[in-house]
Amino acid sequence: MDGRGRARDNIFTERLWRTIKYEEVYLHDYASPKEAYRQLADYIHFYNFERPHQALDYLTPAQVFGACTPRTLGVHLPLTLTNPTTLT
Repeated sequence: MDGRGRARDNIFTERLWRTIKYEEVYLHDYASPKEAYRQLADYIHFYNFERPHQALDYLTPAQVFGACTPRTLGVHLPLTLTNPTTLT
């Protein structure tokens, strides 16, 4: 990502990954990369569709940014790996 807005965009990205680390990654001991992938996919779904956000007046991002669901976004959950043997 180049150009204007780069530093500002990085703040939001860093904040998201900090939340994922503290609320998911640091709390679990994953047995394999495949398990980590599945649990992270589940957490990201929870983060966007179930977890209320204080900055969004205790609504979910899905509620604020349109009444979208994973299906309307074209996302099929749980996510599937195209080649799961590579993560063993």
